[in-house]
Amino acid sequence: MFGLSELAVVLIVVIAVLAAKKLPELTRSAGTSARILKAEARAAGERPDQAGDQAAPRVVQGEVVTPAGQESRPPSSGR
Repeated sequence: MFGLSELAVVLIVVIAVLAAKKLPELTRSAGTSARILKAEARAAGERPDQAGDQAAPRVVQGEVVTPAGQESRPPSSGR
């Protein structure tokens, strides 16, 4: 009858025929993932904190906004 190699070839052909509709989507997804991974690896290599240089912490200025209908209270001292 059939040997193991012939069954493997038939199985691969059947999978390829059944998965033909999804193949373009899978390759597009793999390409997008590869681009994202490459960009993240490049960005990780450009970070100054990995090169031993300590970057100064950034301070973001903002304001406290209370929801409507609530009074603003000064922050508690934790006691």
